[in-house]
Amino acid sequence: MTPPSATSTIAALRKDYALATLDEGAVDPDPVVQFSLWLDQAIAAGCPEPTAMSVATVGAEGRPSSRILLLKEVADGAMVFYTNYESRKGRELAANPHAALLFHWVELEREVRIEGRVVKGEAAAADAYFDSRPLLSRIGAIASPQSRPIASRAWLEERFAAAQAEQGQTPARPPHWGGYRLVPDSFEFWQGRRSRLHDRVVYTLRAGAWQRARLAP
Repeated sequence: MTPPSATSTIAALRKDYALATLDEGAVDPDPVVQFSLWLDQAIAAGCPEPTAMSVATVGAEGRPSSRILLLKEVADGAMVFYTNYESRKGRELAANPHAALLFHWVELEREVRIEGRVVKGEAAAADAYFDSRPLLSRIGAIASPQSRPIASRAWLEERFAAAQAEQGQTPARPPHWGGYRLVPDSFEFWQGRRSRLHDRVVYTLRAGAWQRARLAP
């Protein structure tokens, strides 16, 4: 008898959540503060890659795409990340400067969704962050034409070696690489609960003030 494949059994995979609760009356009035609290807890709990987030964008043709990036800073209420401006996400943000972020801390049975407008960060901040990265990561950012078709892995490695030889130990940030700031207008905090009756608390920015509400799971 042929054993069932993994894909034939995925519908039966499930887990009940029971670690914690979330009450709309107990969260901080400022969602940025509440997010920072949860992020600190994810770091303290040893969640792998606690700053990893899905970044969803939509291009001019209306087709969505998403990928995982790392949050690098929460500054003045904005979520800061860095990437290649000429990548697919960069081109889509140029056409439609809005994005949605999703953090999933599975060990804590928590998610945070953040939506808002995206603007490019300041060049000085990008320079400072670029210079703080490991040397080979900086070389990689210079060498890689992110999201573009390339001939082969060998071509990429040759380009990397050439950039390494040319740039030496102090490579400068290339103009096609820099930061983005997502300025939020919506947060949703999700805490897993038993029987799929999850807790969901949403914050919406209206007339400059954050409004809170509970959503049905």
